[in-house]
Amino acid sequence: MSATPSHDERVALLAEAALPRWGLSGAPLRLLSRSENSIYLVMPPAGAERMVLRVHRTGYHTRDGIRSELAWMRALQAEAGVTTPQAIPGRDGEDIQGVTHPLVGTRDCVLFAFIEGTEPALDGDLVASFRQLGEITARTHAHSQGWRRPAYFERLIWDFEHCLGAAPNWGPWTAGPYLTPAARALLERTVATLHRQLARYGKAAHRYGLIHADFRLANLLVHNGDVRVIDFDDCGLGWFLYDAATALTLLEHRPEAETLLATWLAGYRRVRPIVADDEAQIPTLVMLRRLLVLAWLGSHADTDLARQAAPGYTYDSCALAERYLATVG
Repeated sequence: MSATPSHDERVALLAEAALPRWGLSGAPLRLLSRSENSIYLVMPPAGAERMVLRVHRTGYHTRDGIRSELAWMRALQAEAGVTTPQAIPGRDGEDIQGVTHPLVGTRDCVLFAFIEGTEPALDGDLVASFRQLGEITARTHAHSQGWRRPAYFERLIWDFEHCLGAAPNWGPWTAGPYLTPAARALLERTVATLHRQLARYGKAAHRYGLIHADFRLANLLVHNGDVRVIDFDDCGLGWFLYDAATALTLLEHRPEAETLLATWLAGYRRVRPIVADDEAQIPTLVMLRRLLVLAWLGSHADTDLARQAAPGYTYDSCALAERYLATVG
C-alpha cells in the first residue's frame, strides 16, 4: 500500500474490518466493481461458499432504504420465483452492519450469498438475452404491484424531478461530459419536452410503482437456463416501462436498438400486458434514461465506466435527441 492510501485502498481496509461481523476474519477479498458502492468477492477457506460484500457509499441510501431493498429482494425470491442475492445476517442477527475505519469513517455493509451465473455477452445473442430480460422484468413488476411494502419502506424516486429536475439523484445533467454550447441548447429543449410529456403521462398505479431501475444485461445472470437478477441498489419508484429504457443503457444509439426493444417487449408480454398508451411513452423514457446517465457520467467521472463511456456519449445523445424531437415535437 502506498504512503497515502488511495480511495480504493482505504475502502478495502474498511471491508477487511467488516468481515469479523460475520465471523470471516482474514478471509481474502477481491474488488469486483466500484460505482455507487464498492463490491468485493469474499473467498473463505476451502470448502466454504463464496460471498459478496457490499460497502455502501455515504449519502446515497438511508438505513431504512437499504432495509427496504433487502426486503423486496427476499420477497421476490420467496413469492415470485425470481432468484436474487440474499443478505446474510451478521453474528448479531442484523443484515446491515455499520462499520467504522479511521481512514474512511462509517459505512453500511451488507454480505450477500454468491449467485452462480454468467452475464450475457454484448457480442453474443442479444436477441435471446433481451427476450429473457423482458420476461424477468415483467415478473418483478407483477410482484411489485401486489407486494405489501414494510412500514419502514423508503427508496429513491425516478420521476422527472429526481432524474433531470430540481432534485436529481445523480446530479445535474448539465454537469455531463463534453457539453458544448450547441449540445447544451439542444439538450435543454429535449429536457423541456421530456418534462411536458411525462407530466401528461402521469403516475397511475398500472404504469408507476416499485421498479428495479437498472435492468441492464450487466445485472442479469444466466445459469443452466435460470435467469437471476442482481444489483437492486437503484430500485425505487418509477414508471414500469422505465425498466425497458434501462435495458438499452449504452445501446440506445446502436442500429439494433429497435430490434432489441421489440424483443424485450415480446418477452415482457409473455407475463404482463402493455397497453398502447404506455408503449407510446417508451421513446420518452429511453431519452430520460439517456440524459440521466449523462448526469451520472458527470458525477462519477472517476469510475472506469465513466472513463470508457464518456467519449462520444454526449455526441450520440445529441443525435438521439434530434431524432426524438423530430418525432415527439
